[in-house]
Amino acid sequence: LSDGERGFTYFQMASCGQDNKIKLWLILLTDFLGVELKYKCTLNGHSAPVLACAFSYDGQMLVSGFIITNIILQSTGNTLHTLSQHTRYVTTCAFAPCRPLLATGSMDKTVNIWQFDLKQPCAGNTVENEFKVAVEDWSEDDVSAWLCAEDLADFIGLFKKNNIDGKELLNLTKESLTNELKIESLGLRSKVLQKIQELRMKMISGPVTIPDEFLCPITRELMEDPVIAADGYSYEREAMENWISTKRRSSPMTNLPLPSLMLTPNRTLKMTISRWLETQQK
Repeated sequence: LSDGERGFTYFQMASCGQDNKIKLWLILLTDFLGVELKYKCTLNGHSAPVLACAFSYDGQMLVSGFIITNIILQSTGNTLHTLSQHTRYVTTCAFAPCRPLLATGSMDKTVNIWQFDLKQPCAGNTVENEFKVAVEDWSEDDVSAWLCAEDLADFIGLFKKNNIDGKELLNLTKESLTNELKIESLGLRSKVLQKIQELRMKMISGPVTIPDEFLCPITRELMEDPVIAADGYSYEREAMENWISTKRRSSPMTNLPLPSLMLTPNRTLKMTISRWLETQQK
């Protein structure tokens, strides 16, 4: 969620507990004020303590597991499904990031994998069902419609002023958003880049698995500017710089102290990722 005029970016968080409830929170990020946590609402409907909850990758669905062995799947506060295949407490649940899959774990010593029916998408689904034209062939109006669908409507005027069509959209980078479009908020730039990266991945035909070494261990997103840290692992530069800026001096991968805070560009990995993307988009 974003407020382009004020430069705010919100992230939604869910928490659960022994009070049989799920609470939704908004984490407010600003360049000047830092981080602020705001209570949003409470989701009822559970008849026992809630042990786990998780959002889907697009934030449209919320799954929860609780003590009476059931799993509840919700969207915008409404219950979509109640799953009852486990025989003991449901202690963990997670959505797959890029596929319609859900995993649930229980004290009955089983992990169940669930697949969603893609013929019944949630409201608010992204634009692949709305636009039949290839992204690189989008007009400026198509880009404006995409911005609206992705809750980025505040940027419509800016993108039109700079004649951003589909081809230009796919070529936008962190540098061009900063220097050419003059988007000052780091949070807003990151959100726009994330949505553009999702578009690029949707252009890849057929089911494909991104090689794990191409994903940042911190964000689990495809790296654009990989760097090597002192622990020997590669990370997205911005994610690792944010990690270090919070005064953490340990490795995100090993939790051991970092002997140095120096980050070295991994040009070989960056070139490999670029070549892989080119082959997938042919």
